[in-house]
Amino acid sequence: MRRIFAGLSACALLAVTAAAPAEAYLFWAQPALKGQPVNGDEPGLTAPLAGANPKEIKANLLWAMRAGLNVAALQCQFAPGLRVVENYNAILRQHSAELQVAYATLSAYFKRTGGKTWQTKLDQYTTRTYNGFSTLNAQLTFCETAATIGRDAQDTPAGKLTTLATVRMREFRNSLIPINDAGLITGSSGLPNLGLPALDCIDRKGRDCKS
Repeated sequence: MRRIFAGLSACALLAVTAAAPAEAYLFWAQPALKGQPVNGDEPGLTAPLAGANPKEIKANLLWAMRAGLNVAALQCQFAPGLRVVENYNAILRQHSAELQVAYATLSAYFKRTGGKTWQTKLDQYTTRTYNGFSTLNAQLTFCETAATIGRDAQDTPAGKLTTLATVRMREFRNSLIPINDAGLITGSSGLPNLGLPALDCIDRKGRDCKS
């Protein structure tokens, strides 16, 4: 009886393992989060900048992605395999020039539009941008997505990080929406339904313990 149960358990493990894609770390199957490339001024994508010009819109988009990756570096350390801290630090080194230009562009925007309180308004903008990536119920999708963006950023040539932001930012935002693991089909127990046959219940004297 024990040998039968052990054999079935091994088969179940193999079946579930085979269904797990190599690129997923926190999921059996990565949820579908991808979206269309963005311009940067779409509603709900970044902290809005009234009257911003195209250069400032792109700077806002890049700075928002950097902020999201920074939040992930702080919130996702429960999963060391994602390497979110290492990814973020590598991005800061590799893309420092482009990030500095983005910050200078945003500072110029607030100097232009904020008057004497521009520094306060810049600080408030920064706080809103960080808070926009705070999540609890969608932490797994957020952390997994941040990790893949971090890896892609390291494969992106210097000076092209904004281009990556236009491609991945919609997905990054989608990752903040709670969603179930696409690889788990749950029943009333909340566990995966592996389609295994029911085991007979026999007591120590060989009698059916269900009777």
